[in-house]
Amino acid sequence: MFDVDPKTVSRWADAGRLTPVRTLGGHRRYREGEVREMLDVPAQRLVPRREGGF
Repeated sequence: MFDVDPKTVSRWADAGRLTPVRTLGGHRRYREGEVREMLDVPAQRLVPRREGGF
């Protein structure tokens, strides 16, 4: 999404530019709104997936 190395995103989180939400396994996840703000992209309506995998 950022078109950067994942380590760069981790560094941004360490620097306070993004706020990670830690999973039980210790992985970092980021809130969509915060990511879009950083990208300066307006929020788009999420389209639900079609049933049947198509």
